[in-house]
Amino acid sequence: MAGRPPAIEVAAANSQVILLRVSGPDRPGLFAGLLRVLTACNAHIQDVEQVVIRRQLTLCLVLEVPPGQDLLKDLLLFGWEQRVTVDFDVVDPTPTTHPSAHAVTILGRELSPAMLAATATAIADGKGNIRRIVRLSRYPIYSYELLVEGGDEVTIRQNLLAVAGANSGFDVAIQREGLARRAKRVAVLDVDSTLIQDEIIDLLAAEAGCVDKCRMLTEQAVRGEIDFETALVERVRLLAGLEEPDLERAWDQVTLTPGARTFLTTLKRLGFVVGIVSGGFTRFCNRLKEQFNLDHAHANVLEMVDGKLTGKLQGPIVDRARKAELLKQIAASEGVSPEQVVAVGDGANDIDMLAVAGLGIAFNAKPKVREAVETSVNVPHLDAILFLLGVSREELEAEGI
Repeated sequence: MAGRPPAIEVAAANSQVILLRVSGPDRPGLFAGLLRVLTACNAHIQDVEQVVIRRQLTLCLVLEVPPGQDLLKDLLLFGWEQRVTVDFDVVDPTPTTHPSAHAVTILGRELSPAMLAATATAIADGKGNIRRIVRLSRYPIYSYELLVEGGDEVTIRQNLLAVAGANSGFDVAIQREGLARRAKRVAVLDVDSTLIQDEIIDLLAAEAGCVDKCRMLTEQAVRGEIDFETALVERVRLLAGLEEPDLERAWDQVTLTPGARTFLTTLKRLGFVVGIVSGGFTRFCNRLKEQFNLDHAHANVLEMVDGKLTGKLQGPIVDRARKAELLKQIAASEGVSPEQVVAVGDGANDIDMLAVAGLGIAFNAKPKVREAVETSVNVPHLDAILFLLGVSREELEAEGI
């Protein structure tokens, strides 16, 4: 404190711009007290950012100091009284311009230093710079959001996806930061193996005693030996004769995916319009719609005559192309563009729907689906998708969700 640093002397004499850093234990009133010191010295604030980790504060301010003000002495006295560290640098008076940025969300059951190092290296190799890191959750998984500026978008994306592909239990999502990301208004979800853990048609096949035949047709469709529509029609034919009690027993077996209730409740609390689009059946999807107060539900219609399934379908089949069409219809009915839609699915018949959405997420998906989309989540908790939307675990807990 005995001598004034030359840089600060210049700042005081010529109304220089300085970067002020304050660090130490955080406490109520600390920022207000600092502002009173700056006000007394007629300093002008150009920029301010703050972060608190484990009650330890790091606060940075860019200040324009008018000539003749002994700001250094007053700030050092403030730091001594408040038991915080205060230091300075003279900086370029030209405000920093930020290049285009991306929000990179990383998720994993355990995000080790090695995982974080691989992420940072992938970004640096693409000439990107990490400007901000925010922890979103420690439970049920760890997740962080990184604001990445500059660099080559394609290279950074490829590098990060390669890291995710090489590390089991590690997921990454890359979204362009800006209005489009914050303008998501609609969520469209697949049902079987996404919103619920089951495949409804397998539950019905169990009631009809034809599980093996049904699964054989499913596997043929997965291998590409028959198309989805043919496989669906043949499987539904096996269900002929099922009655109301059989369908009720199948419904009673439906199990929600862990985190589904939290996910849907939070989306509605955020003001999202939520719809389900399924290659399953309206009888079950409509009940899910009612149970969770959803806005849209589309699925295949099982024909029933005299209380029994006929083994036929009514109306257009909800296949891969139809799912994408329905997403567009939902978006149009709500007055938004597909860019404002978040879509979640796991199967090959979800690929077109995921591609159309502004944010398409492969949830515990088959390899073919993960390869077709840019964002995948491979943890068993559906509410982990909220972290991709920038929602933190603390915010969920504060709302009692």
